[in-house]
Amino acid sequence: MTVNYVRGIRGAVTVEENTKEAIQQATKELLREIVEANRLRLEDIASAIFTVTPDLNADFPAYAAREAGWHQVPLMCMSEINVPEALGRCVRVLIHVNTPKGQEDMVHVYLGGAVRLRPDLSR
Repeated sequence: MTVNYVRGIRGAVTVEENTKEAIQQATKELLREIVEANRLRLEDIASAIFTVTPDLNADFPAYAAREAGWHQVPLMCMSEINVPEALGRCVRVLIHVNTPKGQEDMVHVYLGGAVRLRPDLSR
């Protein structure tokens, strides 16, 4: 019998401009990369929490996830803390997955300018 555990996968991407299209495109790219890098099946995703920096308010990243087929995954969006001089126009995500893999096997994905958030985890 395979035992599954809940593991967290982090990711982030910068968005070129505060438009619905740009937020959706960047979010879909980030989710695609995370799913591919971790060989995820949608049915194994327990939930996802998105945050956006205060300068991104044209759309919800969760809407992009739904457009990408994440219909049964519980999703939530929140505003990131407005820290002075922090990276702007950034969508972050924490995905909870059910998997037999260890936390050290999870591949975190940082794209665009978000690479600077965790250069130690960026590929």
